Amino acid sequence: MFPTGTVHDDTVTTLLFSVAVLGALLFAGVLLRLGLRFLRRLFLPAALIGGVLGAVLGPYGLELFPQSMVNTWATFPGILISVVFAPMLIGTRLPRAQETYRLVMPQLLFGYMGDLLLIGIPLLIGGALLTPLLGANTMFGTIIEVSWPGGHGTAGGMGPVYSDLGWNSGGDLVLASATFALVFGIVVGMVLINWGARRGHLTQFNHGCSTGQQPDIIPGANRDSSGSVTLSKDLVDNLAFHSALVALAVLIGWVLQYLMEFLVPGMPLFPLAMIGGAVVQVVISRTRLGAAVDLRTLRTLQGWALDVLVVAAVASIAVPIIVENAVPLTILLAASALVTVGFFAWAGPRLFRTDWFEQAIVNFGTLAAVASVGLMLLRSVDPELNTVASRAYALRAPFFSPVLGGGLITALLPTLAATYGPATVGGIALAGVFLLYLLARVLRMWTTPRLAPQPT
Repeated sequence: MFPTGTVHDDTVTTLLFSVAVLGALLFAGVLLRLGLRFLRRLFLPAALIGGVLGAVLGPYGLELFPQSMVNTWATFPGILISVVFAPMLIGTRLPRAQETYRLVMPQLLFGYMGDLLLIGIPLLIGGALLTPLLGANTMFGTIIEVSWPGGHGTAGGMGPVYSDLGWNSGGDLVLASATFALVFGIVVGMVLINWGARRGHLTQFNHGCSTGQQPDIIPGANRDSSGSVTLSKDLVDNLAFHSALVALAVLIGWVLQYLMEFLVPGMPLFPLAMIGGAVVQVVISRTRLGAAVDLRTLRTLQGWALDVLVVAAVASIAVPIIVENAVPLTILLAASALVTVGFFAWAGPRLFRTDWFEQAIVNFGTLAAVASVGLMLLRSVDPELNTVASRAYALRAPFFSPVLGGGLITALLPTLAATYGPATVGGIALAGVFLLYLLARVLRMWTTPRLAPQPT
């Protein structure tokens, strides 16, 4: 039912040592990012750099770290992803759809259509080509949705799901795919930005196409707080209180997982922990403690869990599995890259009437990698956030993130593909894209793109 077995002293000591080494790798990633200029230009986060360093020093590289330690690291992502998802709906209120309809609906249409394309096309390629001709697993096509919009966090957390479904290689492949997607999203995103600048599509055109990247070590005057103290320290420490809220959300998720086991066997914990967070929010908002919830503190907890998750996940990648599946993985990545760029160019100027390039580029970065890459690309073209893109993108999050791009459907996708087959699930996803296209037409949100004047 619930994991209530005894954890012995030597196990706890081993766990602590493994976490300490991960912390050292993360710190090394910070030093490398600060010391090597090309890593900064590529916007590679310290967690990813530290994870790659761990893989280089592991059993498939210099063999400094033993396989037993790497195996311990491999268990962390499946646990930490629940900590990342649990606070998502705590302390938040859904925006009123009627007030933000014109701003949010194009963002939702673009996000859902693009995400469903990255589900449908890879699954159809997997079912029609990779499985029958190359012997790939029937869930092979699901790795794009899990690793591209989902990012390293979701990819790392989904490893146990693939293993439970009988595909042990899935976890390593989604992590490799997520790493490629991160670099692809940044590099190709900057290429698209320079193309948009030359074509006159940027509203805030600045001829230099500055990246808008802030210093790695932020000056004192520009530093933001990572959280506010909302309760007296005589009562409880601020971080401890918010950690307790996350813990309650995870516990509720565990109960939901147990209850759902009779209906949906193998349901992962992390999306249910997010629902648990919604339950916590509903209850606590009716009490005096509702005013004590600080979003920045919750985001700090999420950020900590995500950084450690990424280091552990990347450091524990099994390199031989990547090499063994190089051909089908390359085909899937290339096809997904073409789909993402093509959808950006096709749907962007047709769905967004205002600041189309800025609104489309933030979604491109999110589809190709993660939300942080999308926001980085947006800051590159709109450093002062003067366009509507940042507000529209933020408002769409409560209606999108719980569902796709690492949400509930993403979590269920491998199970659906294994149960009903990649062709069926992929066909349904593409049918969803077509229905959303028709909806955009009916709502008169699909328009003829306006040609931008060429810069002189």
